[in-house]
Amino acid sequence: MGRKQITGRDAFMQLLVQEGVTHVFGNPGTTELALMEVVPNYPQIKYVLGLQESIVLGMADGFGRATGQLSAVNLHCTPGLGHAMGALYTAKFSGSPILVTAGQYEIGYGLTEPLLYEPLVRIAEPLVKWSVEVERAEDLPRIVHRAAKIALSPPSGPVFISLPGSVLDEVTETELGHPSRVESNVQPTPAILHRLAQRILSSRSPAILAGQELARHDCFDLAGDFATAIGAAVYQESVAYNSRFPTSHPANMGEITRNQHKARELLSRHDLLLCLGADLLRMSPKASVEPLPEGLPVIHISERDWELGKNYPTEMAVRANVASTLEALLSVIRKLQTRNDIDQAQTRLETLQAMNWTNRRNNLANTLAASDSKSPIDADLAIYHVVQALTPETIVVDENPTYANTLFKLLPAELPDRYFGLTSGGLGFAMAGAIGISLGKPGRPVVATIGDGSSLYSIQSLWTAAHLKLPITYVIFNNRSYQIIKDRLLAMRKTDRFIGMDLSEPYIDFISVANGFGINAMRITDASQIGPAIATAIASGKPSLVDIAIEPSLS
Repeated sequence: MGRKQITGRDAFMQLLVQEGVTHVFGNPGTTELALMEVVPNYPQIKYVLGLQESIVLGMADGFGRATGQLSAVNLHCTPGLGHAMGALYTAKFSGSPILVTAGQYEIGYGLTEPLLYEPLVRIAEPLVKWSVEVERAEDLPRIVHRAAKIALSPPSGPVFISLPGSVLDEVTETELGHPSRVESNVQPTPAILHRLAQRILSSRSPAILAGQELARHDCFDLAGDFATAIGAAVYQESVAYNSRFPTSHPANMGEITRNQHKARELLSRHDLLLCLGADLLRMSPKASVEPLPEGLPVIHISERDWELGKNYPTEMAVRANVASTLEALLSVIRKLQTRNDIDQAQTRLETLQAMNWTNRRNNLANTLAASDSKSPIDADLAIYHVVQALTPETIVVDENPTYANTLFKLLPAELPDRYFGLTSGGLGFAMAGAIGISLGKPGRPVVATIGDGSSLYSIQSLWTAAHLKLPITYVIFNNRSYQIIKDRLLAMRKTDRFIGMDLSEPYIDFISVANGFGINAMRITDASQIGPAIATAIASGKPSLVDIAIEPSLS
């Protein structure tokens, strides 16, 4: 490909096509007009409109999490980037490969401090892998290809490019070049694999902390075989990024939780912790104890080197692809295992089954199925009926902090893309993220389970779902309050004086809100109505909203 004369705006769009970008998520303003002028010339790229910039970024985050593919975001100068910062914070922890752009005034004009102007690079810098402003159109190929390479290289994540209008309008003679990709499917050397295998086989009570990278690299079957071979209890990491391990596996013991005392008690039963593609015990509020028991040896395998040995001593820290490493390590372990090793692993597995996820799930489901319905509906019962109505191919996108633990206890997740959760703790992802996930998984129904308070951070997402006619069912668990804050105020501060925590006077009419955005909606006040309503919504293949009246645990 030789040099050619081209405008900056066309060069940018052609570079996106080269890099495999199929979706640009945007909310345009005046500083983006140069790009919007030429977007129609590139039908290979779908422009997805969001009604506010945090929604735009949230949709791209969902798309990246569902596909692992690069997408682009187009924001409107300083206020647009500001609106998107909370969602960008979430995308940072999701590891979504997003090329975030924002229009900027012409180079030099910022000196006059015009309306909407601030230096954008510094604003984005803390939350992205690389932040840069284009100063010459001829630099666009180098910048875009570098940005794409950085965004997609493990640990993947968002990057930011400021696009001045003068650069987009400039005519330059340049060569567009071609994409570069970093080969990251690496594994330890044979000597390191041998050391790992010997250390693991010396354990009498190993535990695995299963993390997001197992789903990202589609190695559930391999991880399950590994857990079986060594007879390890498997806990899912403390942040519910995604499905992290098949729930039906006999060694699956459920979530480790972000309660330091509970995590410490669980891990105290073991003599070795293998952290596989996971954060090593990422917590929330501070507690009086550390979640990792003193002296518990840790082996950590992850492609995210920043996480290795970050907070706790690690006996063996291995930066590698978790899938290829497990495959090679399992082969070495099977060669080294004695008959006694195999028998002990089997005995440990049999012991685990009495209290594994499947057994506990069945007991909870039986209890809830036999419970009496009332109005408002008990939250656990509502979640049970929602889960029972899901089809096997349904993807669940959750942002329901108060009742998430119940969902984890009830939702079967055999596929790596069965579930996507909140990665940062900041609210607003699920309403928008469900759209990106639906676009990334066409043909799959999506059910977004969201608290009433959480939904209002990005409720305008309903318009885009309706506009694109996506098969998303939004399920609002409506307790008319910020219930989790009430629960924590009582538990942590020992007071029940709830100020600023009730969504009342007036109550929010989600049916009218949804209808106003073009979404069919219904309100549920009886538990027996939940299953049929969810099943009908999924079967319709259309966007819909189901508002379930939940009994608050505190009022």
